[in-house]
Amino acid sequence: MPRKFAQDTSELPRIQDVLERTGLQLMQDIVNGEIAGPPIGETLDFWPVLAEEGKVVFEGTPAFKALNPLGTVHGGWYGTILDSCMACAVQTKLRAGQIYTTLEFKVNIIRPIPLGTKVHAIGTVHHAGRSTGIADGEIVGVEDGKLYATGSTTCIIMDGPKL
Repeated sequence: MPRKFAQDTSELPRIQDVLERTGLQLMQDIVNGEIAGPPIGETLDFWPVLAEEGKVVFEGTPAFKALNPLGTVHGGWYGTILDSCMACAVQTKLRAGQIYTTLEFKVNIIRPIPLGTKVHAIGTVHHAGRSTGIADGEIVGVEDGKLYATGSTTCIIMDGPKL
């Protein structure tokens, strides 16, 4: 899969480019490398590898830079990849002209991810209505199949700005 991350704000999609696409089209364009992904993915070593209606999968491998003082993967890494997959799953349900943002999310860390372990963060939508979207997520080891964490989110869905 192509991995293309924005290196400065000029490489991020313009709001009019976002509003012209459905949320699914936008996510698929990022997965396919047609639009640069946000730089947080490069910073924390994860990127989207699948986008379909109601489901997004991110792949990531926590590196040394994601460790906390105890030498384990920081909870913020779990939270960020889960927030990304769950919220982007909600995004796949948006019509052209709509935007969203996370209202709240929760993370349950089940076990530590060993450093260098490739994982999939799978976000699945359970509801996407007029004003809210609800999704959950799981972090699962690609090679070992272990469940490392779960999460849930509520997102607000709204009409984008009129340009």
